Amino acid sequence: MTTTDSGNREKNAGTPEASGDRENTARRGSGAVDDNDLGAAGSQLSTAPQEDALNLPSLGVIGWARWFWRQLTSMRVALLLLFMLSLAAIPGSLIPQSGQDESRVADFMKRHDTLGPLYEKLGLFHVYGSVWFSAIYILLFVSLIGCIVPRTGQFVGQLRGRPPGAPKRLTRLPAYATWRTEATPEQVREAALKELKKRRFRTHLAGDAVAAEKGYLREAGNLAFHIALIVMLVAFAWGQLYRSEGNKLIVEGDGFANTLTQYDDFKSGNLFTAEDLNPFSFDLKNFRGTYETSGPNKGTPRIYEASVDYAVGADGKERSTRIEVNKPLEIGDSKVYLVSHGYAPVITIKDGRGKVVFQDAAPLLPLDSNVTSTGAIKVMDGYTDAKDKWDQLGIQAFFLPTYGGKNTAVVSQFPALLNPVLNLEPYHGDLRVNAGIPQSVYQLDKSKLKGFKDSKGAQVRENLKIGESMTLPNGAGTITFDGVKEWAGFQITQQPGSGWALGGAFTAIFGLAGSLFIQRRRVWVRAVAGPDGVTVVEMAGLGRSESAKVPEELGDLAAAVHEVAPTAAEPGSDSEPSAAAEAEGGDADRRSPGAAAPTRAAAPAARLPAATTDSKTPDPQTPAVPSEGAEQ
Repeated sequence: MTTTDSGNREKNAGTPEASGDRENTARRGSGAVDDNDLGAAGSQLSTAPQEDALNLPSLGVIGWARWFWRQLTSMRVALLLLFMLSLAAIPGSLIPQSGQDESRVADFMKRHDTLGPLYEKLGLFHVYGSVWFSAIYILLFVSLIGCIVPRTGQFVGQLRGRPPGAPKRLTRLPAYATWRTEATPEQVREAALKELKKRRFRTHLAGDAVAAEKGYLREAGNLAFHIALIVMLVAFAWGQLYRSEGNKLIVEGDGFANTLTQYDDFKSGNLFTAEDLNPFSFDLKNFRGTYETSGPNKGTPRIYEASVDYAVGADGKERSTRIEVNKPLEIGDSKVYLVSHGYAPVITIKDGRGKVVFQDAAPLLPLDSNVTSTGAIKVMDGYTDAKDKWDQLGIQAFFLPTYGGKNTAVVSQFPALLNPVLNLEPYHGDLRVNAGIPQSVYQLDKSKLKGFKDSKGAQVRENLKIGESMTLPNGAGTITFDGVKEWAGFQITQQPGSGWALGGAFTAIFGLAGSLFIQRRRVWVRAVAGPDGVTVVEMAGLGRSESAKVPEELGDLAAAVHEVAPTAAEPGSDSEPSAAAEAEGGDADRRSPGAAAPTRAAAPAARLPAATTDSKTPDPQTPAVPSEGAEQ
């Protein structure tokens, strides 16, 4: 048995471009070549668009349009657009975006007199909605569709067809093996069919040869990768256009319904409407937080969880669950995340006549990791002073969950409620809530307020523990610190299409892996009876790229078939070759590129009858045909 392997074959030996170049070379080198059927045998190993240099359009409007479409739908332009899209997304993560944080954008504009207006003109404060980003996005979308649609049609046609018949000259293929055997051609072909099917090749009998092909999943993976990119682009666009995101601070015992009026702040996509919100509600029953009490991580949270009762729809059954950090409550395509935590001192305020004008928990915002908190308490209606005169109260509050005592810094020493102290600084006058100017509920506008003064003329300020009260000067009333509740901050997001985007990402990864590691290859096994009645067996293989291990695979196949159809003894020899020598021929006869075909006891390829090769039978000592011109 003889095998030859031309390892230096050019890449994509089966592509039309390579076939055409090597065909011309073969014609020049061999004189008159009358069998050019390897072009069919090596075709359709890829669904890449064929470039036809002989039919270029004229340089008119239609010609330029066709040229532009060809360029836009080429794979290199698609990859370039994908790279440009990734670069265009960088400013969106480095520069404040108006759709995410308007206050940061306004602050950037104030601090940068030159860059601010320039960024605004370039659309860098709203990158994902800018014209230039949308243009790249749409071009990439069109490019991928224009590239995939024709290749999908070609691939489906290949799946429905059969592997092409064997070329007339199998010796010119990159991997080749031959030997003579006493077995009949039908037995050889039957053994080859059995072995190829066992190796999961698609096979069929074409004339005097068995044609087989394997590796269709390579192109399927390639198409899956690009289709997955389109799915991801559509899912991303869908999610950005219909997304919504809002935040809500809820004190223990209070609840939330998913309507626009319930949010503390809210952002949405351009096509979002209030009807797109998923109908649900939930109540915060309890918040539980535990912290490290010692060591270098003292004060670090160990457990952060919120116990809630929720219901889906107006008449939905109420259910209980816990929301933890990175473990949101999922309702439809909405997710409720636990994002923050703090304390809300319970305050009771009475006016000068002893009437309760305020009794509620006042949420305060944390300033540090030990939850030192600050905020404002506002009494806008119903308060009257000792003279029964209408007035408004504004109290600056400062809360320490764990007060360190006198002669310590006025900050909390630990985030848990070990020694809670509430510092109050009261004011009265006009809170400016009726001026039509929006203001934060956590900040106090003191421009129209007057401070309460003590007997020494200093601003009244007191530290209160739970159960203690402070009396306002001149009979203006009292403020009592009744206790502490905890609050939790939730972020409610609605991102349609996220599941499709995730599925597309996984599909793209597996498709890319398949297109990189699966090799498309074809194998032919020809068995014909020679003039002397001995069967001549020829095997050849063709891969799409040099990385395909066609010679090794062909050697294994030849060894398997050789067991059924062993090498016949040469005329005049005393005995048949040993089994060891026969088995050696399956693997040991692979030679380096361009090496001469070795001669063994069995008839070499150069001695095959003219009927099985070509009318010009090469000399027995002629080297194997080089890779150039292999198609012919």
